[in-house]
Amino acid sequence: MRPAHSTLSLLLVLSLFLWAGMVAGISFLEAPLKFTAPHITTELGVGIGRIVFQALNKVELMLSVVALLAAGLLGVPSRVWLTLLTAVLILSAQTLWLLPALDARAAALLAGSPNPPDSQHLTYVVLELSKFAALLTTGVLAFSWALRMARRRAAHAATASFAA
Repeated sequence: MRPAHSTLSLLLVLSLFLWAGMVAGISFLEAPLKFTAPHITTELGVGIGRIVFQALNKVELMLSVVALLAAGLLGVPSRVWLTLLTAVLILSAQTLWLLPALDARAAALLAGSPNPPDSQHLTYVVLELSKFAALLTTGVLAFSWALRMARRRAAHAATASFAA
């Protein structure tokens, strides 16, 4: 495997699994557990959640750019692109539509005028689960593909060395 190719492959796989791990750690652990802590009011939990999810979104956007650039430079197969673009599309929907809507609801709650219940939070949870599955799938596909490419390059190098 050429050094640039191996570095980009590592960067792609690392960005995907780091992204998936952050989603799992924050969305599926930190967010629900903070409300079980003693003395944490709904208002305090929502205030903390706004800050945490804004930061997570920025890191997710950065990791998505890294993954997209690495995938593009590597020329990954279409099945990797399909799952990667699924995750990026979900992230885009969250960034441009759902997070601003949820943030407005949180701001209203913190200002003392909560909105009536709606399905936005459930939609966010479903999208997070879907994005997490897409990221894990993409990571496994990208890792498997990178291993196959490394083995092919090693076999080709061995054959070339033997012939020379």
